[in-house]
Amino acid sequence: MHELGIMYHIVEQVLRVVETNQLSEVETIVLQVGELSSVVPRYLHACFPAAVDGTVLKNTKLEIEILTANGICKDCGKVYPLLEFSRICPKCKGKDFEMIGGTEFYLKEIRAC
Repeated sequence: MHELGIMYHIVEQVLRVVETNQLSEVETIVLQVGELSSVVPRYLHACFPAAVDGTVLKNTKLEIEILTANGICKDCGKVYPLLEFSRICPKCKGKDFEMIGGTEFYLKEIRAC
């Protein structure tokens, strides 16, 4: 489970922001994870309490937004959600596509007081 290492890295980044900006509390950390990312959101949630234990982030909430995996059909140019349509273009039924999103992993937002 590489999510534990990822979560510790995110916590380190947030703690640097806390120190640099002299924040007293962080309410929420918001992550964005693509549907086809190698990161599993439920594992991130499971690892979060261990990663923030003993830090000023111990009362911080974790929010994860899922980013849709989109592709563009190379035959007709239609942009469509790949997983929803099983990677088959809903317009022309083509199977040749270029992925244009869905593998991302971002630290989107730190909500602090």
